Amino acid sequence: MHVFRRTDWALLGSALAISLLGIVSMYGFGGENQFAPRQMIWLFLGVIAFFVASVIDWRFLRRTVSAVSVYLFALFLLLLLFVVGSTFQGAQSWFNVGAFAIQPADPSKLALIIVLAKYFSRRHIEIARMRHILVSGFYMFLIFMMLFLQPDFGSAIIVLGIWIGIILLAGIPFRHLAFLAALGAVAFSFLWFFAFADYQKDRIISFVHPLADIQGTGYNAFQSTVAVGSGGILGKGLGYGTQSRLQFLPEHETDFIFAAFTEEWGLGGAILLLFLFGVLLQRLVSNARIGATNFETLFALGVAMLVVVHGTIHIGMNIGLLPVTGTTLPFMSYGGSHILTEYVMLGMVNAMRSYSRIVHEDKQYEVVGA
Repeated sequence: MHVFRRTDWALLGSALAISLLGIVSMYGFGGENQFAPRQMIWLFLGVIAFFVASVIDWRFLRRTVSAVSVYLFALFLLLLLFVVGSTFQGAQSWFNVGAFAIQPADPSKLALIIVLAKYFSRRHIEIARMRHILVSGFYMFLIFMMLFLQPDFGSAIIVLGIWIGIILLAGIPFRHLAFLAALGAVAFSFLWFFAFADYQKDRIISFVHPLADIQGTGYNAFQSTVAVGSGGILGKGLGYGTQSRLQFLPEHETDFIFAAFTEEWGLGGAILLLFLFGVLLQRLVSNARIGATNFETLFALGVAMLVVVHGTIHIGMNIGLLPVTGTTLPFMSYGGSHILTEYVMLGMVNAMRSYSRIVHEDKQYEVVGA
């Protein structure tokens, strides 16, 4: 079939390998071994979603009305959460639909990438104008606030990171970057004194002083670093991770999947995992370079930025370099909403290959306005 001939198998294969490593790490978690079988179902649906997305002609998203409609629908779903959403672990972030729970935060990241790719596809050469930074920032800010108020601080930070990454790729001047850094410092101060909940402040304080409250706010971070460090070079072996299997490490199938994996697979396993992510990112960047227009280029780079931001924050908090924010590892952590969204993103990038262009060496950087 045509879709199989046009498939970027290195892109799909690296994602599948990461997902399967996650399922292997989940196997045996919980008294009834519930996570691995369920994740296999989500992975199967994710692969189907990849191929469905691969046969759709996404060029309609180049139109402003289409891109903005997707964005507004995502924003509507986030607003609807405050009316009919379900609360889990203190965050009103889910829609319960029968036996399934849907988290709109993940599709909202895709919607943001689409609207930013559309916005900068024609304006990247005008990035020096501050108004384009402010307008694109407004798109980000609305989703950021909806997520922050749930409260889902981890997803809110990722949305912020995606926006910063895309404007950097679009060619933001250094003076604007310095201005944004100063604005970010002011915003953080405001959030600290007027918006952050006590538990969010405690997480940040425990990051600065991780051993100050090991039995309280610093417990998760401490157990995570113990799990990573105890893995050694080759790991303890599959099924022998004491921190995760004996329930010392909370949320080992989602927020701390990297620590659980590294404890059993060791440094060698961590290097293998990072290599697979490297292949995935290389294929995304390669597809971005041959994008038919700037929209396709910026979209693929936006997906790559999502993987980078998600992965950096997740691994950073697992090894004690960043505060614990409750962030999944793309393609690896347990959960259906993020798996489906991530494979749809890859399917969209794969579909855009069918009308890609060959980029000559002397024009490689013009497509992103560098």
